[in-house]
Formats: sequence, C-alpha cells, structure tokens
Amino acid sequence: MKEKIRKKLEAFREDLALVMRGYKLLHTIDLWLLPLYVILPLVELIAPYTTIWISAKLISLIAAGAAASELLFYAALVVGINFVMAVVTRRLSMLEDRHGDDIYEKIELYYQSVNMEMKYAHLENPETHILRDKIQYAAQNSNGLFKLSYLLRWFVRAFSNVIVSASMTFSLFFTRVEGHHTGLAAFIGSPWAILILAAVTVFYIIMERRSILEGQVFWTEQTAHFAEDNRIANHYMDMMNDYQSAAEIRIFNQGPLIERSWIGTIVHPKHVLALIQFNISHERWNRVRLTLLHISLYLFIAAKAYMGAFSIGSLVLYTTVMTNFITYFGQSVQSFAMIFLNNVYMRDVFAYLDLPNDMYQGTLKVEKRAFCEDGDNDYEIEFRDVSFRYPGAETYALRHVNLKFRIGEKMAVVGENGSGKTTFIKLLCRLYDPTEGKILLNGIDISRYDYADYMSIFSVVFQDFRLFSFSLGQNVAAGDIYDADKAIECLERAGFGARLAEMEAGLETCLYKNFDAEGVEISGGEAQKIALARALYKDAPFIILDEPTAALDPVAEFEVYSNFNTLAGSKTAIYISHRLSSCRFCEDIAVFDNGTIVMRGSHEELIRDENGKYHELWHAQAQYYEKA
Repeated sequence: MKEKIRKKLEAFREDLALVMRGYKLLHTIDLWLLPLYVILPLVELIAPYTTIWISAKLISLIAAGAAASELLFYAALVVGINFVMAVVTRRLSMLEDRHGDDIYEKIELYYQSVNMEMKYAHLENPETHILRDKIQYAAQNSNGLFKLSYLLRWFVRAFSNVIVSASMTFSLFFTRVEGHHTGLAAFIGSPWAILILAAVTVFYIIMERRSILEGQVFWTEQTAHFAEDNRIANHYMDMMNDYQSAAEIRIFNQGPLIERSWIGTIVHPKHVLALIQFNISHERWNRVRLTLLHISLYLFIAAKAYMGAFSIGSLVLYTTVMTNFITYFGQSVQSFAMIFLNNVYMRDVFAYLDLPNDMYQGTLKVEKRAFCEDGDNDYEIEFRDVSFRYPGAETYALRHVNLKFRIGEKMAVVGENGSGKTTFIKLLCRLYDPTEGKILLNGIDISRYDYADYMSIFSVVFQDFRLFSFSLGQNVAAGDIYDADKAIECLERAGFGARLAEMEAGLETCLYKNFDAEGVEISGGEAQKIALARALYKDAPFIILDEPTAALDPVAEFEVYSNFNTLAGSKTAIYISHRLSSCRFCEDIAVFDNGTIVMRGSHEELIRDENGKYHELWHAQAQYYEKA
C-alpha cells in the first residue's frame, strides 16, 4: 500500500514538473498572456459577487422597512462598482484578446525557430518528422501548449469562484436556529444535518472528480487509436489540395485512390461509438448526482430560512452562491484534470524540443582574407581519413576518404547514385560531423570554427533545391531586404535575364500561385537558373553544385556547368554529378564508388585507365555524350 502511494506521489510530482515547465515555456513565448489569464478572471469576480451580496442586502433592508436613502445608497453603490469594473474588465479583455488571438501562431513560430536551430541529423530523421506532425496535429485539435494556455484561464476562473462562493456560504452551516425545536426542525439545526450534508457534498466531489478523470483518460485512450491515422490523413489532404499535382492526378486518375485512402484514415466507427456510449452513460449519472446535491442543499437552506436562522435576503444570497459553488467546482476539477492529462501531448512537445544538439560549436573565426581574390590563396581543405555513418545506419556512407583541394581550385566529384557524393558535401558544409577522421581548414579542425561563421563561406545549390512562393527578388536574396541591382545582375549572369525582362513586376513578381493569383509558374530550367543566381548573390568563397540539373538532358547540363565555371571566377567551385560529361572540363576530378574515392585526376588522365571506374562509367554513359 505504501509503495503504491509512493509511486502515485512520484508520478504526480513528475506530471506537475511537466505542467510547470509547459507554463514556463508559454511565459517565454508571450510574457503577458499568462498574467492576463490569471488577473482577468479574478477581476471578473468582483462585479457579480458584489451584485449578489448587495442585492441580498437590499432585499433584507426592504423586508425590514429600511429608509429610502439607505436603499438608494446601496443601489448606487452596486451601479458604480459595476460601471468601474466593466471599464477595467473591458480594457483587460482587449489586452487578453490581443495576446490570446495569436498565441497559436506564436507557438508555431517558436517551433519553427527551434526547427531552424536543430541539429541537421534530426531534420533528416523520419522519427523527427513523425514527432513534429504529432505535435502539429495535437495543436490543430487544441491540445499541447495551446491547450495549457486556455486551461489556465478556465481553471483560475472556476477555482476562484469556488473559493469566493465557499467563503460566502460558510456562515450558512454555523448559523444557529433560535428557540426550541423538535422533529425535523431539531435535526436541521443539529450538527448531524451539517455532517450529512457535508458527506453528500464530499461524495459528489469524489464521484465528480472520478467521472471527469475517467472521461478524460477514456477520451485520450480512444483518440490515441486514430491519432496516427489522422496525421496521415492530413498528408492525403495536402495531396488533394496541391494544385501542382493536379495534372498528374487527373492523367492517371489517382483521385479515387487518394480519396479512399483519406477516408480510410479518418473514419473510426468503433472508437467513435465507444466515445458516444461512454459520454451518454457518464452524463446520466452525473445529472443524478448533481440533482441529489441540489435537492439536499436547497432543502437545508429553505428549512433554516423557514425556522428564522437568517433573513430572506440571506436566503437569496445562499441559494445563488451555492449554485455557483456546485457549477464551478465541477469546472475546476475538470480543468485541473485536463491540465495534467494534457501531459500526454506535452511529452511529445518536450521530446521534440529536447532533441540534443551535441554538435560542437567552435569559437574561431574563419579568416575571410584567405578567400579574397587578391589573397595568397595558400589555404586548403583536407579530408583526413574521414569515415561517416548516418545515425541509426549499419553501413558506412563514406569510408577512409582522404582528399585535399586548395582555395580557388575547381573540382568535380563524380560517381554513380549512392556512391557518397552528396554525403561528402554535407560533411564539407558541416551539416554532419565525421564519424571517424577529421576535416581541416588550413590545418585546423573545422569543428573549432564558429559554426555560423563557417557555414557562411558556402553557397550550395542542392539536387533537390527549393524555391518558395515569395517574390523573385526575395528568392534570389533569401531575404525580404535586398540589393535590387545585385539581384538583377546575378539573374542575368545565371541566364535568366531574358525571362526577367518579360516580367512586368520584375523582381517583385511572385513565384507560383500559392499566395498570389498573379504569381508566375516557372519551368524546371528557369527554377535552376534562379537557384544559381541565389548562389551567386550570397557571394560566398565556396560555390557547390550538387546535381541541381539532374532533371535536364546531358547537353543542357554540360552547358550549365561549363558556363558556371566562368561565373565562379577565382572562387572555389565544386561540381557534383553522376554524368561524367558534365564535369570533364575540370582539371581535377574525384571519382567516388561505394563511399570512397577510387580515382582522381583530369579527364584525360582518368580515361586512359581502361580498368578504372571512370573508364567504365564513361563508356556506359557514352551514348549521351555524342553531342556534348
């Protein structure tokens, strides 16, 4: 028994710590929201309970034949108090509305800021996406952090009403009935009546708390059965609403498949029926208990009033306030229980927020002078026996990679899909740290450099680059404030000048139609040119192209790479492609195979080795190169 109690207390302390952490986080997101959710309900109590007390006083004075001046004083007092509190409440409500209306967006913005600072390995982990989707789905159904916010206001309002109403009815139970009474009247005036009434009230409190807890637990258990399905249903909904997929859906008649899949994930008749039956059963017994409590209290109050224990004004006061007590007690128990049951969702929230970022954040500044065109260019990048295995993977993506290249050089990285080319770039840009070995910049481990400062020296166009539904200028500059002349220059250098001249709004032209009906749909080739312009605009000393033209034909890709070699100028440029013809103009080509560098040299040097991987790949792809 003691062990059971100890475990319950320990579980309560853990839940309480989680709740307090949640409110602390909410206070960080919005400093004023929680104070307003506490202050406003307390202020809202003043007017109604003052009105109840003064109304009861007026009734008693009228029954006692009080003077008109005294009645007018109390009438004016209640009007004045109500007027002042109405003004104060209105002002506080406006502040509360201002902070409460956008708390959902503020919470989402906070999640996004955490997402931006999160370790890149977590972002590529499917479990992280599932966890984030669960949090978002919970928020859409008013659970998680959002639920904590409004439950606080509900609990403070209900609990403060319980305290005030209980204090105003305290005298009811201890007001003595004067005179000698027998029978039922004697019983009503005895301590036994108070004890029995207290027992009925306690029984109602216990059963109400138990009912609420059972209801919330049952609801949580039932909804857990289809929470994951509903998360998947949102993805099907996104498919149906994605206008860019509309043509493919129509051509292949995929609509019925998507609709059936969507319906299959949102219909849960078994669990819905269980919830309905549970609610009906509990509601019936809740009403029975509540009715018994009301009857007991009203009989007790009426009997005492009939025996002259208090005036008719007090009768009105007690009946009104006791009704409030019963109503708000149930609400306070329910809101308190829901705050703790909400921990089911808060555990997901903090599991997401607590994902560790154990990547070492260095302090050294990258010496930008080393990358200036007029500099001595004697700095170098070195991969020293680098091996890497993705988190949770059993096999290595890279194995014993040794490589040096000097600042200002142009290097091509080639190999079949899955040979480790993109992983090599992710390590170079420090999206991941090596599992084994070191990467050095000018002889210093790159982990010792300030992370943001080190990242600033790279401009990358990834294979799956993304443009967004912002203006053309914002896409090029990756920001809302930009140098228009520079953006135009970069677009022209990237070969987008002719298309830009056709756009009436110029750099203010919105890409795509997600947010703007006048938005412009662009082709894959045009998108690729904008992505190149974005890489140029950043003006970083390292420019990396990670197969961004994989969707283009070999000739078009060769033209992009050979032209970009000129655009890169004296910057360090790394070109990645599984098509060898695209990068044969480079004097330095590194050939990847099964996660390691198997050959390195110029095209002419590599092609001469008839037993080498480069020769094998070249002749396997030769049919594409005739026009290159």
